[in-house]
Amino acid sequence: MSVYLSDVVSGSAVGLRGRLWQLTAAELRAAAVSASAEILRLEAVRVAVVDELSLRPDDQVIASRGAGSWLAANTMLQVRDGKKIAALGAALRPFPAVAARFDCGDCSFDHAVLIVAFCESPPKGMPDEALPKCIDLLLAAASGVEATTTKVRNVIATLERIFESDEIPPAEDIDRNELRIASTLNGRVVVRGDFDALTGEMLLSALSNLTMPTPAPDGTPDARSAAKRTADGFTELIRRYLDCANTGMDGGQRPHVNVHINARDLAEHRDCATTPTDGGSVSDLDVGHMPWLGPLSVSQTRLLGCDCFLSTVLLDDHGAPLDVKPGKRLVTAEQRVALIARDKGCAFPGCTCVPAWTDAHHIRHWANGGPTVMNNLVLLCRSHHRLMHRKSGFVGKWEIRIGVDNKPWFIPPPSIDPQRHPRPANTTFTT
Repeated sequence: MSVYLSDVVSGSAVGLRGRLWQLTAAELRAAAVSASAEILRLEAVRVAVVDELSLRPDDQVIASRGAGSWLAANTMLQVRDGKKIAALGAALRPFPAVAARFDCGDCSFDHAVLIVAFCESPPKGMPDEALPKCIDLLLAAASGVEATTTKVRNVIATLERIFESDEIPPAEDIDRNELRIASTLNGRVVVRGDFDALTGEMLLSALSNLTMPTPAPDGTPDARSAAKRTADGFTELIRRYLDCANTGMDGGQRPHVNVHINARDLAEHRDCATTPTDGGSVSDLDVGHMPWLGPLSVSQTRLLGCDCFLSTVLLDDHGAPLDVKPGKRLVTAEQRVALIARDKGCAFPGCTCVPAWTDAHHIRHWANGGPTVMNNLVLLCRSHHRLMHRKSGFVGKWEIRIGVDNKPWFIPPPSIDPQRHPRPANTTFTT
């Protein structure tokens, strides 16, 4: 029985796996994109239907104590997920611009939740007339295939910075922190926690090196799942703490958290800090940034700045670091700090790998005369680093060029984009 591309999304998945071999790679990619778009469409339909049911409940919905609980009882959804769907439908009612973008499939469920949460509880210093413009900025960050949660959160953090108040952002509210540790009937332990961004950053930073895949001595790839590696790393973290509990320090220093911020935004005086201009974009306004968990308010960054080691990275007008001690093949510690400040992690478009798991790649290879300077270096995760050095089985070659903004741009091979349009690195994002 043959399979047609048009039938993949509209038909059933029963028996489909055994017939997909008939499709080309291009058709499989098209089917995956179409299926994802269909999921977004149906998600919006479900939210709208459940919201209307909430407004006109019948006996079944009333007996289930709400449309969200009724939906969970009649589907394979958990109750909390059903309630989230009903809650989003109600939250979208006062904000038709957000609802319209969500309904047309150009904004995901999670991003819509973030945006309406900001709209419902905007910064105390924000005037009412500023809300429509803020919604436009948030929707711009949440729209399109390049939208990421980090970009949406960065815009939210920047808006909170513009309309700075004494209110503690949810991501920094330590009073919400919870950690539950319970033993099970079979003698195991279940851990469940909810922490502020800074605590999460410390935890992820501590686990970073302990959770990386470790090949076997014979070169065999690490067979552990990501969850298993995290569990093993957490066990090792506890063991190391207990072994060194008397010291309370790690090498006599406290280098646990890295936060990037412009010096002018770190300044205590408001007139020294960055302020919005008529022609500037919201991305030009800086906030604190952590490699693992992203944006951090300026007030929290200033608090950390009272008890830390400061490392200075000089930036040009585009926010790209200037060269630091060039001339050697190996990247110096100072250059790596500068690369992290510029690239924030793997710079390859769409990659979310954090700085701790990246390599410094020479755009023009050292063996071919490429210098170890900022305009010839870029941070890449191990997978994309191998891709640049002709990964096995990959046809074509990506090229990297430093643009006029002194930041990396990626040019795909003809097999991906026949026109070879340059694509910006993850950090080259404007609204």
